[in-house]
Amino acid sequence: MKVILLEDVKGAGKKGELVNVSDGYARNFLMPRKLAKEADAQAINELKNAEQSRQHKIAVETAQAQANAKMLEGQTVVMKAKAGQGGKLFGSVTSKEVANEIKQKYSLAIDKRKVVLESDIKAFGTYKCEVKLYTGISANVNVKVVEAE
Repeated sequence: MKVILLEDVKGAGKKGELVNVSDGYARNFLMPRKLAKEADAQAINELKNAEQSRQHKIAVETAQAQANAKMLEGQTVVMKAKAGQGGKLFGSVTSKEVANEIKQKYSLAIDKRKVVLESDIKAFGTYKCEVKLYTGISANVNVKVVEAE
């Protein structure tokens, strides 16, 4: 019997897959526990529509991420920090601060975990930074640390 899985089932498949299982397993185990539904024409059509919708969503998000990457690539983000004698910063410039500055300057909400700094920023200067926007899509940004007035 062909069924569409509504949940991940160990030994049968993942959620949303169309699988072929024995009639008894489907009727006595999967269907009463609402783990699967019979794969009739309507259910198969819904499954195809859901897959097309998911593919379209991925395509839209990828296009948006590529546009954002093109806009951010090579840009310089200026961070102001206080320092003591010798140009050594009080604390350091973190990925959270870089993400907040990108959000203010470019109106892009970026998670601080997606901002990858080559090393800790503890002195004035210009540093390279990678911003991961989507799976396989990232932009290289320069972070310039200057003294706050």
